[in-house]
Amino acid sequence: MSAAPVRPDKLLRELDELWVNLGKESPEEGPGGVLRACAMTLIVCADDAEDDLGEMLAALMRDHPSRLIVLRLVDGEEPSLDARVLAQCWMPFGKRQQICCEQIEITMSRSSVSDAAPVVRSITAPDLPVAIWCRSRALLKTAEFEPVLRLANKLIVDSAGVADLASQLKLIRSVRDCDTRAADLAWTRLTPWREAVAAIFDNPRNLSQLDAVGRVVIDYNGEFRPMATCYLPAWLTHTLRRPLEVQYRRAGDAPRPRLCRVSLQGSGIDLSISAADGRAVEIRSGRHDSHTVFPAPGEYELMREELMVLSDDPVYEAVLNLAPEFA
Repeated sequence: MSAAPVRPDKLLRELDELWVNLGKESPEEGPGGVLRACAMTLIVCADDAEDDLGEMLAALMRDHPSRLIVLRLVDGEEPSLDARVLAQCWMPFGKRQQICCEQIEITMSRSSVSDAAPVVRSITAPDLPVAIWCRSRALLKTAEFEPVLRLANKLIVDSAGVADLASQLKLIRSVRDCDTRAADLAWTRLTPWREAVAAIFDNPRNLSQLDAVGRVVIDYNGEFRPMATCYLPAWLTHTLRRPLEVQYRRAGDAPRPRLCRVSLQGSGIDLSISAADGRAVEIRSGRHDSHTVFPAPGEYELMREELMVLSDDPVYEAVLNLAPEFA
């Protein structure tokens, strides 16, 4: 027994009808109206239990107008496939014209994943890039879902909370080997840490000691090492262009493993960067606290940053090549 078919042509027809109705609802006179905005197709893959996406996706659409396709994996073994269309609209401050993006929501059971793949392929916006944000680890590892993942010009995953770092890195590298650009929000979260390292060596006194750095001590909280403990030493090795001694220390418990402190050590130098409660990054130089504090980015900020550039990230590519050494 199979699920009732979801026809791509019907969904596209419903989208056309949606825009016609939106046009009728807009003012007939004056400078108002509806502007249809679309710069890419953004496919978001989530488990049905995740009900916190609505507001964040609406905010993302304002920064990156897209044809948004939300795929939800629902519980149950019976074949199930359903879809609906809607619009995300907002009116910029001081304007009378609405800006709208189209959204297609598809729910599917595990046994209907293979039926969803050709539907998704048929409803992507033509001649525009495709970004896929796969929040569902179950879908990421489902063979029947691979045809959807292959649609991506850029595939975004999040390795936070993943215990098997070596397997996760292998998966990300395999995506890249298929000519799809890979991104990991665990890497994007390191942006303030990397900025903090750069800020340390903006100080001429510290810069003069850069060549003395030969050891990195990484403290983390949680049951296992987070992916950041692979990415950060890989980035330091790539940036300094020399091997470093790396030591890991479990500093305490946390509901979700996270990086909490990084120390750069060597002859006559001991600099550290720490995250208070995982929410801010503070630079400490010896016994003296620095004035620099970076707020830790949330999921919306991370995705906004990743969607700004759909082209290659040569630094992340280099880090991805080195990261398995630290897994």
